[in-house]
Amino acid sequence: MPLSTNDVKHIAKLARLYLTEAEIDEYKDQLSSILEYVQKLQEVNTGDVPELQHSLDVINVFREDVIEECAEDARKRAIENFSSRNGDLLETQSVWM
Repeated sequence: MPLSTNDVKHIAKLARLYLTEAEIDEYKDQLSSILEYVQKLQEVNTGDVPELQHSLDVINVFREDVIEECAEDARKRAIENFSSRNGDLLETQSVWM
């Protein structure tokens, strides 16, 4: 079922796209073609096909989380090297506009 001009305008409005009349006609044909192809795919029997989660045979590599204490000397050096600090507190400047 081909899309109408109003369908394409509605889709463009939802996507906040501003289309010219020429673009509307072009997208009407392209989107209709895509929907026809999806309809053909819906007709394919995939009942015996196992689900595919990834095209490569990839497995997750997990590691144990290990908490490491920060050496007091490293913490002290980090605070001393920070450009703007107030005692042990580090101050940052906002860059929001």
